[in-house]
Amino acid sequence: MATDKDAKPSAEAPASNNATSLETVTVTGSRIGRDTFTSVSPLQVITREETTLAGFNSAAGALQSNSVTGGSAQINNAYGGFVVNGGGGANTLGLRGMDPTRTLILLNGRRVSPAGSRGSVGSADLNVLPTSMIDRVEVLKDGASSIYGSDAVAGVVNIITRKNIDGFSVEAQYNVSEAGGGDETRYSIAWGKTSDRFSISGSFEAYDRNELKLGDRDWARCQTPYLRTVDDETGAVGAWGSADFIDPLTGKAKCYQLAGRGSNGVTINTISTGTRAGVGAAGSVGSSFNRWRPNSGVTTGLVGFEGVGGGLNDLNVRDTFDPRQLNNSMISPVQVKTGFLQGAFDLQALGNAEVYFELLGNRRESDQTGFRQLSLDYAQGSILLPTQLQSSVAQTAPTNLTNGRPLGVRAFIGAGNDHSEQTVDFWKVTGGLRGDFVWTDWHYDFMVSKSRSDADYTFEGFRVDKLAQSLDVVATPGGFACRNSAGGCIAAPFLTSQVIGGKLPQDWKNFVYGRATGSTLYEESTVNFSLDGPLFSLPYGEVRGAFGLEYRKAKINDQPAPDSLTNNIQNFTSAAPTVGTDSVKEVYGELEVPLLSGLKGAEELTMNVSARYTDYDSYGSDHTYKIGGLWTPVSWLTFRASYGTSYRAPALFEQFLGGTTGFLSSATDPCDDLSPTDSPVRRANCATEVPDGFRATSGVTSITAGGAEQGLKAETSKNFTTGIVLQPELPKSFGDLSFAVDYYKIEVENGVSRIGGAEILSRCYSDPQFRNGGSFCRLVDPRAAGNGALTVHDSYINLATDRVRGLDFTARYVRDIGPGTLRTTVQATHFLEQASKLFAEDELEDYNGNIGAPSWTATLDATYEWKNWKVRYGLEWVDSMQSYGYYELDRATSSYKMHTEDYYLSHLSVQHKWDKWSVTGGVRNLFDAEPKKISDSDQYYRVGNGPLYSGYDYLGRSFFLNVQASF
Repeated sequence: MATDKDAKPSAEAPASNNATSLETVTVTGSRIGRDTFTSVSPLQVITREETTLAGFNSAAGALQSNSVTGGSAQINNAYGGFVVNGGGGANTLGLRGMDPTRTLILLNGRRVSPAGSRGSVGSADLNVLPTSMIDRVEVLKDGASSIYGSDAVAGVVNIITRKNIDGFSVEAQYNVSEAGGGDETRYSIAWGKTSDRFSISGSFEAYDRNELKLGDRDWARCQTPYLRTVDDETGAVGAWGSADFIDPLTGKAKCYQLAGRGSNGVTINTISTGTRAGVGAAGSVGSSFNRWRPNSGVTTGLVGFEGVGGGLNDLNVRDTFDPRQLNNSMISPVQVKTGFLQGAFDLQALGNAEVYFELLGNRRESDQTGFRQLSLDYAQGSILLPTQLQSSVAQTAPTNLTNGRPLGVRAFIGAGNDHSEQTVDFWKVTGGLRGDFVWTDWHYDFMVSKSRSDADYTFEGFRVDKLAQSLDVVATPGGFACRNSAGGCIAAPFLTSQVIGGKLPQDWKNFVYGRATGSTLYEESTVNFSLDGPLFSLPYGEVRGAFGLEYRKAKINDQPAPDSLTNNIQNFTSAAPTVGTDSVKEVYGELEVPLLSGLKGAEELTMNVSARYTDYDSYGSDHTYKIGGLWTPVSWLTFRASYGTSYRAPALFEQFLGGTTGFLSSATDPCDDLSPTDSPVRRANCATEVPDGFRATSGVTSITAGGAEQGLKAETSKNFTTGIVLQPELPKSFGDLSFAVDYYKIEVENGVSRIGGAEILSRCYSDPQFRNGGSFCRLVDPRAAGNGALTVHDSYINLATDRVRGLDFTARYVRDIGPGTLRTTVQATHFLEQASKLFAEDELEDYNGNIGAPSWTATLDATYEWKNWKVRYGLEWVDSMQSYGYYELDRATSSYKMHTEDYYLSHLSVQHKWDKWSVTGGVRNLFDAEPKKISDSDQYYRVGNGPLYSGYDYLGRSFFLNVQASF
């Protein structure tokens, strides 16, 4: 039995990485100590030295690597320009390709509470971890809700800190990319003192990551559709990119840096009017247009403008690129400061009791650079319009900027770079008392913990009220003035080619443009009491048990900026406050029963069972259980299996998220541009609301909210794992070999999810009962007067099913070669299924092998050690991915590239140790591998022409140096 009390439920790993050594350990996944190298559930251990040799400069980077995640996509530093749970700058971890809320993060066996900004805070932020104090990480790739409670659906990650430190140490690491940008620096100090009765240790570290911009990498500078030509008659296909539009102004493929997902993004540097005759730009189709760009050489039609669009080149002809877009953050910068202190004192009383504590404090300051598009609406007849445009009517319905008048001209303006910032202060305090219970071979642990995440988040934008005020003008001698001069109003600019091109008067921009700041508070409190020890003896050993009680309470309070509350930011989402609380009372127990031991055919046969009863304030009671077994018929062969249930309580934001608006494409409107081939039911329903030939001129407003009022329940899941561990007894000259393969299956029912605005609209307008029948139509507001715009409500509800199945392979080989020892580890993950569905009547859709969800990934770690030297070679492999079948495309004839090739990353490092010093240096991405390319489509976000996918390296070849010293 492990004697390190503080390590429960995860104590010290084996001192050696030798795969055949057997030592007393307590492993993540159980609250009962074990005395065998293997555990009932598959477990991966990552040591501090391994992460240093690999060149990782933060705990977040190490935990999000392919060796831990199996290549499944993670929310990392490349998502700074996207709206993600936890807010900008957050780094989260999800195992088995599942959402981060389904993976439980522990620090020394105790929960790390969520941290972040905005209303959707629901997962632990890896930025809060004390990198310099981490001794090792244990990754349990199995459901364990009966052991740890909610969220342990896909697995558990337990970060274990260094103990028994005596002395003082410093560490510094610098990672620099060859091409520039994205550099990382970390400095840390650690100190500790240990005596017979007490121990205390702590650290302070500062981590700084520089920004990597789109313009810093050639492969990301110009995003193109990346399509190929396909001859319908012969079937001949061209090279990828051969069908990309060639800009007649440059003779090169056109860049679209505003692209998000599909349609090459929004356009800039153009205006929208009512349809009228005019001169078309090179590449346009037809003689009548409703989109135009300035051209002073045009003297007929719409003088001073040329028509753009029409036909297949509709978007291609428009100007959609601005060099300032290259300033956008590809990897967002961050500054993190972390302090950690832990200690224990032996009271020599209360059953050899020990008082212990942990203090963790962290500040994250992150920011992102984006590019702002401004849709500036000039009312019909506005004196700010040129004479030839004053009669234009782009839309009869007023907009929020036209002061009650019809929309005359909409200018799509590239307004330059904007910035978002987040400051997150996180702290966690833990204190407890542990010792021997009434019987000396029983142990108790009483723990109290309090966590708090306090964040401010700021973004920039154009304020609707001031835009509208500035557009309502009167003529003055030599210019224009606001009709209402309150607040120092500056009149909007007269519409010129310079304004359309993004050159805006600074005094006007100062008036209409501003910063908005919101705040997010997340708090969590935990009280836990546990007991563990032997219950009684059986012929082949003691039956051991662990029992406990736990109480947790969490609350969230997100207060968006006032302008966000009132929807006063142009072309930006609005949000309502997210305020809510939940608490849970739990009782749990675990038994380990030695059935056989030391017999022929049964070196060990052990059964482990656990159960937990839960009572949540939000939705009532629930229970989970797990049963597992370990059988070692001979010393070199072990079989293991477990089956159990897990659950995930809805995150607070899923219950209480305030109504947050977003926008869907106008093409999402089910009545947009209907044809005779559309469903008769849909055409009949649309006919009751819109005229024939209706074209949606406004996007669909989507409002997302929490599901507490709809009676949101917990997710439930079933977990099955079985595996074989081989540790053959080979001649010493051959070396030590270990091999493990584990099969896993996780199925989540009643998954907490949102239906999706497009799905709600489709099902509503395909319902024969339509608005009289309720159903999905109750989530769709009546159409707006004038332009017929739709608003859909998309709240969190219980409906989804998710299922993953796969195989994990681990092989480790250790052999003495020459003067040193070679240690090689290969880890591979093969997903057999990654499937999901929204509704019970739907078929499961398997997206395994699709882009962003590879079916195979593997890592190789080969280290040669002799005397004070270590040399490491690392290799990461992501299998080729393709999505043709999923989207019913023929790969041979598709004009879209919906596949990626095999992707390899090589790393090389060397380490030398002296008595008190060690230096490690190396190269990551040795061969400067770039992300693979795919075509623009409605399915995937891209960076350059590569998919937005955490398994790819955006930095390119980089170098690192780590120096450590102990005194």
